[in-house]
Amino acid sequence: MRDLKIPAERHPEKARRPDNPQPKKPSWIRVKAPVGEGYKQTAKIMRDHKLVTVCEEAGCPNVGECWSQGHATMMIMGEVCTRACTFCNIATGKPPEALDVFEPGRVADAVQKLGLNHVVITSVDRDDVEDGGAEHFAQTIRAIRKRSPDTTIEILTPDFIKCAPEALEVVVAARPDVFNHNLETVPGLYPEVRPGARYFHSLRLLQRVKELDPTMFTKSGIMVGLGENRQSVVQVMDDMRAADIDFLTIGQYLQPTPKHHAVDRFVTPEEFSAYEKSAYGKGFLMVSATPLTRSSYHAGDDFARLRDARMKKLGQG
Repeated sequence: MRDLKIPAERHPEKARRPDNPQPKKPSWIRVKAPVGEGYKQTAKIMRDHKLVTVCEEAGCPNVGECWSQGHATMMIMGEVCTRACTFCNIATGKPPEALDVFEPGRVADAVQKLGLNHVVITSVDRDDVEDGGAEHFAQTIRAIRKRSPDTTIEILTPDFIKCAPEALEVVVAARPDVFNHNLETVPGLYPEVRPGARYFHSLRLLQRVKELDPTMFTKSGIMVGLGENRQSVVQVMDDMRAADIDFLTIGQYLQPTPKHHAVDRFVTPEEFSAYEKSAYGKGFLMVSATPLTRSSYHAGDDFARLRDARMKKLGQG
């Protein structure tokens, strides 16, 4: 039995990699340790419902702030991912279990008990499942809608690269309010950062969501500090806008362990502000670009702003 708390067992494919030094974090990305009753209550609900959160599994720096406010990004389909991205802290390997048919109901119950106005549902990659977990996503969306009809739902999905095209159609037909799939990095870094994925497949996935349902908000994000340059980031923005993506997130890559991809540099807050200004100039409805930005950070507030931005745009049209 693997102990996923031990790094070598959590990431067996990284165990033989040479250590990369972990540079000291600058002042602008240091965060307070998680404390407070709100944090404890959120943690209890997650444990009581036997749910996994990407907040914990990925080592998100914002977990203290978000959980204190009752916000958590729930990760479905287990805690072991079939991919081995070099930036990610989620456990990798062959998942030990089949998909849990009762999980969508437990997620819906937790959403109701937390009283969420907006929920983010993500997952590990499950290349061992024929549809990549598409039906499981759809069932989770439907279960939340039934239990909490006023809650808006954002999903952060795998790329379904090994699945038939119908898999994506199943997820879109369940009508999440926001469909998010992260490109993660610039195309030139895919072989070393995201070796199991393909940049243009991920881009096309998001474009196809819009073709299937033009009213659905689409969202994607990248990390910086992996070795990219400004020109390559701007090119990703252009590619995203060509695919009609509404919402862009850009955040600083933080190295989980010495075995993970090295931090190339810490991007300054001023550079993030410049990226945000450039992205808005290219026509994104919503942009979040800060050192601590993550896909789900302030997702509820951002969704409200995204919806307002669309209404304003339609009014101008």
